[in-house]
Amino acid sequence: MSPFPGWRAAFRIARRDAARSKGRSALVVAMIALPVLGVTAADLTYRSALPTQAEELTAELGSADARFTATSMGPTKLQQLPDGISWNPPEGAEDPTPEEQARPVDVTATFPEGSRHLTERSVPVSVTTRHGITDTEITELRIADPMLRGRFELTDGSYPRAKDEIAATEDFIEASGLSIGDRITVRGPDQTYKLTGAVELPADLRAEGLYALPGSVIAPWQKTADGDKNILPPQATDPRWLVQGPPGAGVTWQDILAANEKGVVVKSRQVVLNPPPDSEVPMAASMGSSFDTEAALTAAALTVAAMAVLEIVLLAGPAFAVGARRSRRQLGLVGSCGGSRSQIRAVVLAGGAVLGAVGAVAGVVAGFGLTALFRPMIEDYTGNRFGELTVRPWEILGIAVLGLVTGVLAALAPAIVAGRQSVLESLTGRRGTRRSSRVLPVIGVIALALGVAVAVYGGISGSTNLVAGGSVLAELGVLGCIPVIVGFLGRLGRRLPLTPRIALRDAARNRGRTAPAVAAVMAAVAGSIAIATYTSSNAAEQEYDFVPDMTSGTVALMDSGGDEKADLALSRAAVEQTFPISGGRADIGRVWAGSDCMEYYEEEEAGCGTLELVKPTGKGHACPLKGKGAKELALRISADEHKRLMNSPACMDENYTTIAFGSDEHKIIVGGADVLDSYVKLDDPAAAKALADGTPVLLNSAYAKNGEVTLKAAHIYNDRDKKNRALHPGKARTTTDRLKVYVAEDRFAATPGIRMVMPKKTAERLGLHVEDHGSFYSLNRDPTDAERQAAYSALQRAGDHGYLMTSNERYRTEDDTILLILALFAGVVTLGAAAITTGLSKADAEADLTTLSAVGAPPGVRRSLSGFQCLVVALTGVLLGTVAGLVPAVALRLTDLRAALEAMREDPMESAYTPIVMPWETIGLLALVVPVLAGLLAAGLTSSRLTLARRAG
Repeated sequence: MSPFPGWRAAFRIARRDAARSKGRSALVVAMIALPVLGVTAADLTYRSALPTQAEELTAELGSADARFTATSMGPTKLQQLPDGISWNPPEGAEDPTPEEQARPVDVTATFPEGSRHLTERSVPVSVTTRHGITDTEITELRIADPMLRGRFELTDGSYPRAKDEIAATEDFIEASGLSIGDRITVRGPDQTYKLTGAVELPADLRAEGLYALPGSVIAPWQKTADGDKNILPPQATDPRWLVQGPPGAGVTWQDILAANEKGVVVKSRQVVLNPPPDSEVPMAASMGSSFDTEAALTAAALTVAAMAVLEIVLLAGPAFAVGARRSRRQLGLVGSCGGSRSQIRAVVLAGGAVLGAVGAVAGVVAGFGLTALFRPMIEDYTGNRFGELTVRPWEILGIAVLGLVTGVLAALAPAIVAGRQSVLESLTGRRGTRRSSRVLPVIGVIALALGVAVAVYGGISGSTNLVAGGSVLAELGVLGCIPVIVGFLGRLGRRLPLTPRIALRDAARNRGRTAPAVAAVMAAVAGSIAIATYTSSNAAEQEYDFVPDMTSGTVALMDSGGDEKADLALSRAAVEQTFPISGGRADIGRVWAGSDCMEYYEEEEAGCGTLELVKPTGKGHACPLKGKGAKELALRISADEHKRLMNSPACMDENYTTIAFGSDEHKIIVGGADVLDSYVKLDDPAAAKALADGTPVLLNSAYAKNGEVTLKAAHIYNDRDKKNRALHPGKARTTTDRLKVYVAEDRFAATPGIRMVMPKKTAERLGLHVEDHGSFYSLNRDPTDAERQAAYSALQRAGDHGYLMTSNERYRTEDDTILLILALFAGVVTLGAAAITTGLSKADAEADLTTLSAVGAPPGVRRSLSGFQCLVVALTGVLLGTVAGLVPAVALRLTDLRAALEAMREDPMESAYTPIVMPWETIGLLALVVPVLAGLLAAGLTSSRLTLARRAG
């Protein structure tokens, strides 16, 4: 006899019901299968893309058994951990003397007997390309050797076989514009090589580099440099040895200990994969335990899984509810035949189990298929090849069980409701009436208020746990209020046209169907808005803290010491012909007093002149956040007040200042109005006129007092500076001049590298020396790799007397991509929830639609009604989710503000700026575009035709 006699019949009924209602069943299966598909694909991708320890060793060693490396301590005893990374001298050992450190280490003598080895060295180089010149690295390594199998893969051509041949990675070939068979010249020694092949590093697909045979680059370069002092010698790395031990033996821990005795560190595949016990590791006693992130990863995985289950339950629950309602006659017959309430509940729960199992299996199978299909794209995105498709059966089984459990949970609430219905109501088709709970909204409001208070308190006190708990409580409070909010929507339709009025009242009347869908949208949108708000705020903080070394959208050409003025002219022509220049150039000069410190300097005494722009003291000139009383002030001011002080001219360059363009700490350059226009971005006719009249333009007003600056110059001439020394015999002299200046607005104090622009005639009037030093150019876009390489090549052909300076503007972060992904995720959930609710309402309200058609409603009413029903769910969920998502975001920013204020009060020059930036683009996309799109799709996909049904009798 079966222990579950009722369940067998329940599953049979559920299976037949699912087959009969194919559309609703497919909808539920898809909702369950999609998350299972995503989690399965994510698990397979993560496990496959995350290299195992063995794969990491292959990426580093190839198929070699070990890597031997000498240290900087000479042939003195050391100790290491089995990982081959951490090492140090034995505890209590004396530091080696410089003589001992300089002694060579015979690394090859430490190899196990009968082993084979390869040597590896790298050197930074400047090489020619199809476009011009670029910097890269050449590694001397015999990459064709089978010992390197797995570390390098040949993708085109052949490996280098001769000393005049070289191979390159695919990314280098693409960036340089070269092809197999082209010639590459190493600048300096002018050694030329033939490009014979393209290689790939499976562990680093984005690597750019060149590979040559040992002895083909570094040794001849060094020989050339020894014979020509104008050629810089190669700055090669210390050699490393890849060793293949005796067959079947490898490199053991005992071999490593023997090598340590002679000052050699070893990383052995055999030892890393099977480390010895701590009792055999001398260094183990002094090492602490490492931080275990497994708990954090597990918590994050559980949180994501819980959110996924909640989303599916909220979305699939109404589908089961409608299905149970449409099957109420069938359930009534079960009750009339003696079936108990528990058996009726079992029928509905069995439906959830059947559809959950089908969805779980479909999701797992589809996850495997999509991962295999998109594997090349995933590898290109992650930048490394999968060693193999790593499958962990228990994890996949757990994901499938999660889908099954989700289906059962989604059917739980409808099963309870179905079990409570009387047999008479089920058989007659009367749905009955049920008043909404008055307690739930009160609890929801209390939970909302309490959650917001807890989250804010957690933010102020710096407790992220309170922030998380309060945010969850607040969101649950909003969930409790949704039925009341949905009911209130029905009252808003009194003055609206027919279809939106029906849509609002239908949503209010069928809260059991509408509220879960609104809650699902709210939950997805809340998470997306929370992350988007925090990400946008953090990006704004990073942008504020970032200090550029040049004005954005500009490039500077600086003289590197040409002998003639023609050298700089040729360099300017080279830049103008290769870079995307917009407008003309702005020439600048450098200014100094006495002998030039760039040419004459002494270690013992002053051998060159100095020039100083003296900063006045007092309020408005001295930075209050620096020096005496700064910490006391930091304790009293807010973050906004601190930001105002940090942005004031007095504090602008106290913490960090860019010294460039040939100027010293005075940051004075010689130039005209074109410098203000192209680099400073100061469009002020009065400033341009001042320069033309010989008046300097001061960009930092903190250095001016009553419209004047103090310029102090020490005219010291070096005895080796014979030309100027003859013109200025006698003792050194110091001059102090008061100059009338034109003071720019305070915002120009942040101009990188320039504090004051001085006309040439003013500098000469003061007895200062001036020299043409370079030019500023405005760019109409960022230069490409090809343009950069062409510019470097043109500068080299022009005599190599100039160098380019470009802005260190931050890489474009992936914040925009993250925000887009979040918006798309929330948008898809919103569209799905709205579409599900619209489909259910359409199936649930066939009688109402039939009545509308019978009384003469136009066919378009059916379309517009579906559109407005979809719009109501989407817009309500998005607006509630936006408000709910702001709670954790704001609270977390308050936590960041507390930490920033503590750091600022410890060091008053530390930034305490912690903005809260709304992601308006994401909010606009979710609040406007997605609901309207959902409504239009629902209206467009709804048929306006309706066949009138005849009533029986």
